[in-house]
Amino acid sequence: MIAAGLLALLSHWRRHKLQLFTLIAGLALATALWSGVQAINGEARASYTEASETLGEGRLSRLLPPEGATIPEATWVALRRAGWLASPVVEGRLGRARLLGIDPLTTPVDTGPIEEADTADLQAFLAPQGALLGREEVLAQLPDTGATLLASEEAAPGTVLTDIVTAQRVLEIDGFTSLLLAPVQPLRQVPLAEVAPGLRLQAPDQGTDPAALTDSFHLNLTAFGLLSFAVGLFIVHGAVGLAFEQRRATVRTLRAMGMPLGLLIALMAAELALLALVAGGIGLLLGYLIAAALLPDVAGTLQGLYGAEVAGTLRFRPLWALSGMAIALVGTAAAAASAFRRLATTPLLAGGTRRAGARWAARRAIRQGVAGLVLLLVALLVGLWGGGLVGGFVTLGCLMIGGALLLPLLLDRVLALGSRFAREALPQWIWADSRAELPGLSLALMALLLAMAANVGVSTMVSSFRQTFVDFLDQRLAPELYVGVSSPDRVNAFLAALPSGTRVLPIAEIERPLAGLPAQVQILRDDPTYRENWRFLSAVPDAWDRLAAGQGLLVNEQLARRAGLSVGDDLQVTGAVTLPILGIYGDYGNPVGEAILTEALFRQTFPEVVPVNFGLRLPAEGVPALAERLVTDLGLDPDQVVNQSNLKAISLGIFERTFAVTAALNVLTLAVAGFALLMSLLTLASIRLPQLAPVWALGTRRATLGRLELIRAVGLSTLTALAALPLGLALAWVLLAVVNVEAFGWRLPMFLFPWDWLRLFALALLAAALAALWPAIRLARVPPSILLKVFSDER
Repeated sequence: MIAAGLLALLSHWRRHKLQLFTLIAGLALATALWSGVQAINGEARASYTEASETLGEGRLSRLLPPEGATIPEATWVALRRAGWLASPVVEGRLGRARLLGIDPLTTPVDTGPIEEADTADLQAFLAPQGALLGREEVLAQLPDTGATLLASEEAAPGTVLTDIVTAQRVLEIDGFTSLLLAPVQPLRQVPLAEVAPGLRLQAPDQGTDPAALTDSFHLNLTAFGLLSFAVGLFIVHGAVGLAFEQRRATVRTLRAMGMPLGLLIALMAAELALLALVAGGIGLLLGYLIAAALLPDVAGTLQGLYGAEVAGTLRFRPLWALSGMAIALVGTAAAAASAFRRLATTPLLAGGTRRAGARWAARRAIRQGVAGLVLLLVALLVGLWGGGLVGGFVTLGCLMIGGALLLPLLLDRVLALGSRFAREALPQWIWADSRAELPGLSLALMALLLAMAANVGVSTMVSSFRQTFVDFLDQRLAPELYVGVSSPDRVNAFLAALPSGTRVLPIAEIERPLAGLPAQVQILRDDPTYRENWRFLSAVPDAWDRLAAGQGLLVNEQLARRAGLSVGDDLQVTGAVTLPILGIYGDYGNPVGEAILTEALFRQTFPEVVPVNFGLRLPAEGVPALAERLVTDLGLDPDQVVNQSNLKAISLGIFERTFAVTAALNVLTLAVAGFALLMSLLTLASIRLPQLAPVWALGTRRATLGRLELIRAVGLSTLTALAALPLGLALAWVLLAVVNVEAFGWRLPMFLFPWDWLRLFALALLAAALAALWPAIRLARVPPSILLKVFSDER
């Protein structure tokens, strides 16, 4: 009985190959988008782990020199003799790579791939001509240094290791950029203030953790992957539901022949599990290709926005593959749950009647509508009174799912209203037939609603961010020229070379925890540039005057939100300096907290920090001549002299690349929704002939029926697009006012972009028209004999 029942069930797919393709393709696409996002996140997190293991970053303390200076070799020798187990490090940029020079003989254990190198590699590493150790793709992009290249897949992405001498030669650096401290130090040591008073100790937890900074970015990607999976799951749900609908007679026959209901459900579950495994395997392959295509943009985003190095190539990792297969199985089970429940609750003799299916669909629409209203209410309550990033995504989930569940009931009411105004027979039939077929199209329309709402919401967020960011750059990048001096010793010569009338704005910062959070303290010279361009989110009335007098400080929105600070609260900068907050300013794009001190107070609090970067205010026509003079006369590197317009272009380029992945996922989601609509129309076309044949027999031409099918599909898509607009705007508000605040620490104003909505509507309607065109053409060309056969079958 089991074998016969399984063969009877599987024969359905042999007769309905299009439905089989729909089911496998929908699940494969859903799995592909989900697994692709997980592959990207997994590769990025693996890169963070590899980077943190290089030189024990994040686990070991360091000794750092004053800003812009290096540590002389004599200082290191003195520290070693005083009992400090310190290892020298030289760090800099070599091309696009991060170059780390180390001393393998004194470096603490478990601090990078050199620890696992064999004797031959170690000899090559310490050879007189030097050696560079890194990933093969990183080494291929390095300029010629004369050093031996050693490829190692254990190296951190974007990082090249070499010995101290080679690093000093390649980077043209005297001394060391930092000293790495062993985790276990001798009990007796000469205090650091006596041996090297100019050095400062940086504890491991004072550095910036890329994994912590980028958690919100990866959570956003995961949310979009889950949304894409949900859209694809609607395809699966529709295909499974249609298959159950078409196999009602088969199920009734098997039950009548004595097959137990439990065994029948088990056979159907095994059948779907097999299909899910096949589709999941295809989805993993597609997901790998999607991730490989998007990973370079993700790597550029994380490098530009967070300074986190991520490998630009994708490696297969079992974890994301297993998660992809697991969610394919779970998704299939979720998509088939309602069909199984209906199979278990529908009476045996009612299983084959169309009336039973219609009544079940009506009850389902009402239950879905009520559930949708409840979820929208939950979204409202959590959005207004909930908290945390998880609460923000709960709001998004309830909002999107609630809107999707409410859509069929909303469309049914609109169609019912339209039928009331119809006076002739054919329009009345069109409205009534659309209502009757709405349950078969509802899942595809719900997928289209989710895709369009996501596009409206995300495009509104990105466009609002872009407009705010451009205005922010105009305010913050006011100096006409930015200059970086190579060392503090050359600062006076640089300042003396400036023409009279040039206003100099020093730029310097020091990393230190504020309110228990990683942050930076920056210097600010009292100048009209800041008073005229900077805008506060909140501040005391005389904030600039009090700041110039050293009576307080400014903090950015990120620090204020994360630490729960307000204007007037006291903030401890050092053990001896605690100041009130005079103002809170927007700082879009900065992942860490920030506080600003006036120049005199900053130099008094942090005398070891010497500014070596400056913003220069001068007439625009004098910028090219001054830039050339600084390069030729002072010998500054051209990369250290940056024009304001170039800096803005770089910043905007980073911004655009940041949302490249989001835009790609939006397009893919909309494409999946269009595919869902196409598959629904194609599968419904074959079972709609009994409804269309009487209308044709009454004198309506087949071409007219085809056009009506096309108009109906486009009309329903138009109503769905109109419903997607308020849902998308609500999504944008949640992203800007809830998720963005929790994830990044700042809130963006929300702007409306009607022209973007019109373009999106046109694109969605074009996709709907293209999806409906093929079924409409097939209907217009159906042979009359097929239509006449309907009446024969009815007899």
